[in-house]
Amino acid sequence: MLLGARGISYAGDALSMVALMLHVATSTGQALAVAALLLAGDFVPSLVAPFAGALADRFDRRRLMIACELVQALTIGVIALLLPSVWLLLALVAVRAVAGQVFQPASRAAVPSLVPAEGLVAGNARLGLVTNVAELAGPLLAAALLPWLGTRGVLAVDAASFLVSAALLTRLPRLAPVALEVESLWRGARTGLGYLARHRTVRVVALGFCAVVLCTGVDDVALVVLAKEELRTGDSVAALLLGAVGLGLTAGYALLSKVGDRLHMTALLVAGFAVSSAGNLLTGAFAHVMWAAAVVFAMQAGRGLGIAAIDVASNTLLQRLVPDALLGRVFANLYGAVGASAALSYVGGGLLLDATDAPTTLIVAGAGGVLAAAVTGIALARRVD
Repeated sequence: MLLGARGISYAGDALSMVALMLHVATSTGQALAVAALLLAGDFVPSLVAPFAGALADRFDRRRLMIACELVQALTIGVIALLLPSVWLLLALVAVRAVAGQVFQPASRAAVPSLVPAEGLVAGNARLGLVTNVAELAGPLLAAALLPWLGTRGVLAVDAASFLVSAALLTRLPRLAPVALEVESLWRGARTGLGYLARHRTVRVVALGFCAVVLCTGVDDVALVVLAKEELRTGDSVAALLLGAVGLGLTAGYALLSKVGDRLHMTALLVAGFAVSSAGNLLTGAFAHVMWAAAVVFAMQAGRGLGIAAIDVASNTLLQRLVPDALLGRVFANLYGAVGASAALSYVGGGLLLDATDAPTTLIVAGAGGVLAAAVTGIALARRVD
């Protein structure tokens, strides 16, 4: 049920985001408005991550996920009815994104209660696979539905997807977290941040993850510039190169769902950091060779394999290390910090891209990520809590 709910919800998210981006770009004609829409959806939720995690550790996670899906259905439904001015639209998108931010740590923390310990790696891999396929399908569905249904119709489909997801979640068993003690929301948020700071292995995982994203978050932007300006390809080839990561992700999740239980999660995490970063480094280094587009496609597919390894390994490690009573807060704080790191990478990487070129940016980003992977590996090898 959780697999189905996550898949439907993510596909709807991707579907509506394409529709909203096109709507904002058409109605305002301003790139800044589109950027603000992305920030409202991606960066704003990271600001409330500690409280989102505290909610996931305080209330029954099944009921909390259902409530989040209903809130998202309501906000998207309001947007579909009103198609409001840009400022109200940004506020509603931020509300929807915050509800999604609460849903994510609750769903990740629920996995150990739904699968046996020996199936944890496979369960995380299957969740990743379903999510990735849904995110890939979203833009394709938008392209097919927008000419027929228009922006309002596509947004209505997204609102309906959240209702279907909520209905599926009602089939889950009760998922009450094992509370250590009853705390206020504010104190619970502080407890979660404190645990992340004190637990050495969890702290190293979080810092390594954020360092890699801080170095490499700009890669998709740089890849578009590389395709258009350096390789001089058309839009279709540029889209194909961007899609290579999704292909690698799908293959990585499928592989890990079969053999992941045989792997050491710490080694898999560090390997994921290194492979995903090396994919960018090699993309930049081989940008001018013969058949460069084919080489870049292969390197980016390899990057997708690394990202799948990072996702499965980090989720499994935390689910094994962190007490159930704190698991939602740790997940929320980790992915909130990762989102903030990505936003900083967009800014810093964009400045580097303007000052140099796409190959240089990718080489610098990839080299920084490989260095962060090496430092993380050394730190994790010294001691595991």
